[in-house]
Amino acid sequence: MLKGIPSILSPELFKIMMEMGHGDELVLADANFPAASHAQRLVRCDGHGVPELLDAILTFFPLDSYAEHSVALMAVVPGDPVKPVIWEEYRAIVKKHAPEATEPAFVERFAFYERAKQAYAVVATGEGALYANIVLKKGVVKPCGQS
Repeated sequence: MLKGIPSILSPELFKIMMEMGHGDELVLADANFPAASHAQRLVRCDGHGVPELLDAILTFFPLDSYAEHSVALMAVVPGDPVKPVIWEEYRAIVKKHAPEATEPAFVERFAFYERAKQAYAVVATGEGALYANIVLKKGVVKPCGQS
């Protein structure tokens, strides 16, 4: 047990975040996402929703300030009437931790699946909201005194 680390971040997830380098991607997948068949490394967080994990992760995880988009969302399939309200919650959480972050990119469903296959890890959650999948691109931690 360590001080200051939210208990929602398992040792396995924290280790993966530590292993990741600049430009590596982490996918937070909703409960409908085919995480096990698409992950190079799979972390199970079945009892948790994406917003609470996202908030805890971004406390420690720098977003890539050099990328055009350091966050990506799975776009709604054309013709699907779903309007993902969870996206606004994501925007607020990202803004809280990385005010300089740009708007997220929207990635077509099958392109998102392919991107997840290339990601460093996929976190399988119990999130029930539709289109709640999100990709985070890791940035750099700058030495003290540099901005």
